[in-house]
Amino acid sequence: MKAVIMAGGRGTRLASVARDIPKPMVLVGGMPVLEYELQMLREQGFTDILMTVGHLGRFIMDYFGDGSGVSPATGEPFGLHIEYFVEEQPLGNAGALLLLRDQLTEDFLLLNGDVVFNVDLRRMAEFHREKDALATLFVHPNSHPYDSALLLEDESGAVARWLTKEEPRPEYYHNIVNAGLHILSRRVIDDLLATLPPCEGPRKLDLDRQVLRPLAGAGRMLCYHSPEYVKDMGTPDRLEAVRGDFDAGRLQRGSLIHRQKAIFIDRDGTINEYVGFLRHTEELNLLPGVAEAIRRIHDAGYLAIVVTNQPVIARGEVSWEGLDEMHRKMETLLGLEGAYIDDLFLCPHHPDAGFPGERPEYKIPCTCRKPKPGMLLAAAEKYNIDLAASWMIGDSSRDVQAGQAAGCRTALIGTGDHGQDMTVSSLLDFAARL
Repeated sequence: MKAVIMAGGRGTRLASVARDIPKPMVLVGGMPVLEYELQMLREQGFTDILMTVGHLGRFIMDYFGDGSGVSPATGEPFGLHIEYFVEEQPLGNAGALLLLRDQLTEDFLLLNGDVVFNVDLRRMAEFHREKDALATLFVHPNSHPYDSALLLEDESGAVARWLTKEEPRPEYYHNIVNAGLHILSRRVIDDLLATLPPCEGPRKLDLDRQVLRPLAGAGRMLCYHSPEYVKDMGTPDRLEAVRGDFDAGRLQRGSLIHRQKAIFIDRDGTINEYVGFLRHTEELNLLPGVAEAIRRIHDAGYLAIVVTNQPVIARGEVSWEGLDEMHRKMETLLGLEGAYIDDLFLCPHHPDAGFPGERPEYKIPCTCRKPKPGMLLAAAEKYNIDLAASWMIGDSSRDVQAGQAAGCRTALIGTGDHGQDMTVSSLLDFAARL
């Protein structure tokens, strides 16, 4: 699969840091950001590179050449075949795709040269092929969904709506943001050309607004969810954050190729106030300090994954849509405080019968209902998690037992001795001790 890298931006927001070099050539850990991207592509077998360059593009072309040379930073061969498309005039971040159409004969990776990431792209490509997608977007939660463009999914995981940052959004929403890594079919370009009016010369196009957003609702643009490391370094503050992540090793460990560690977090009584069986969205309120705790969990290099028993589904007391609304509210409230969870696993089962309106299909014994470890094991398989390096925290013996059964260390919020490794007063108390 060919990789197309858009490296032609002017980088005006980084002018105070890098006025005389293109953004992708800014150094992190003594090496250009773009070299990390190319190094990662080579290690995963993506060696055919097509790069668009523009402003100060000569620095990129002089440094990398055709990919057959040796890195000035590492002394190692680049091990790539690189071709360049030079934008004589700014074409936005997608105009060049129309001019490169004949070179894109199959599905291709489309990447930003100024986004720092460490991602298992082979997993993403496999997902794209299995789903027979027209376009696959790498999506993740971020710490500021309230001012980001948001994607709303349908039940199949396709993008149903694409909300720009200026558009009004629902009261509660899942924290799903396009990270700027894509796999596209050549058909995307062909279909776009068929809709554009005749034009002499190159066109300036915006990838998100003019190419991808019109595909929303068609059922063929899919979201690929992953907690892997992806960060924009387009402003001085964000660049400093990326350099801090590099110094702490978070960037290097960010790919699911590497074993991850996680904090598995119970929901009721741990994240939100305990009110018994939570049946109404208005009853969901975050406990004090939870957003700060989750930020600290991420800063310490852990994934934050919620694992929650939800027998209200089996008991017929809450619909799937009602439960999803609760979780949308939880993600929205966390996002307003700059925090996010990486995933949520839930068990809808309840083995005991006899409740009015119960749903028999969920009234079964299962392997996912805590104190059984099924949700933790499923998360570990999905995200390559080292369970022995991970924690389970909750406010009941079921949480402790589930963590122990999965091979995690355990923390209990409250009192009592269930064999836990740590007893704490809150999620924030726990996070402060990591």
